[in-house]
Amino acid sequence: MDEFHRQKHLPVSLGPFISWFFILNHAFTPRDRSSYDPLTPDDFACIIIKMKSRRMYTMRTRANSAAATRQRILNETTALLKTHFRADIHLDDVAGAAQVSVQTILRLFGSRVALLEGAMEELGRHISDQRDRAAPGDIDGALAGLFDHYEEVGDIVIRNLADEADPAVQPLLGIGRTMHRQWVEQHFAPQLAGHVYADRHVLLDALVCACDVYTWKLLRRDMGRSRSDAERTMAWSVKTLLGEV
Repeated sequence: MDEFHRQKHLPVSLGPFISWFFILNHAFTPRDRSSYDPLTPDDFACIIIKMKSRRMYTMRTRANSAAATRQRILNETTALLKTHFRADIHLDDVAGAAQVSVQTILRLFGSRVALLEGAMEELGRHISDQRDRAAPGDIDGALAGLFDHYEEVGDIVIRNLADEADPAVQPLLGIGRTMHRQWVEQHFAPQLAGHVYADRHVLLDALVCACDVYTWKLLRRDMGRSRSDAERTMAWSVKTLLGEV
């Protein structure tokens, strides 16, 4: 161990950092060695603090970059779920859309299944934001949000319904039907409350049918109606059932 490390009780492994200090000190001080200031423990502490700060900054930058990459992958997977069956979405497709490698996807998500589950959760939050904007009792507002949802994913929902025999699709459709009925009951609750209990479940069934994605498909795809006309027709049906026409 050299004299400096022995006197200051510093590990030899930190020698390279001390050497850099002497190089900088040599570059910016007079040539007269007697004018050099000796390296003190306080100077050494400043060097360590700067090293730690730089390392923490680098770690934060890398973490932020990884989070942004993860969100971009989720966004692209969610976009694919709006137009493709789950079984038709491959990691190569996601990697190309997100401009990352398949290895990056696996490193961030672990597996294709975990990625799709995360994207489904993301899509579910997006759908809830669309469908739940209106307050209960606001028929026009509720149907506007419903049409936003159908216009975006209605076609792939219809395709999934046509493939209902697929065991992988059945649970999703069951969840979708349950959530749709709950949505109808929640958004039309004030109007439903005004009907006698004995007839309420029949009225609820009729409202579920009136607001179903197949009704949207019939109006928009089969009959070729514009969105505004289709939305007005669905609103007329709902208001008629609720006795508001």
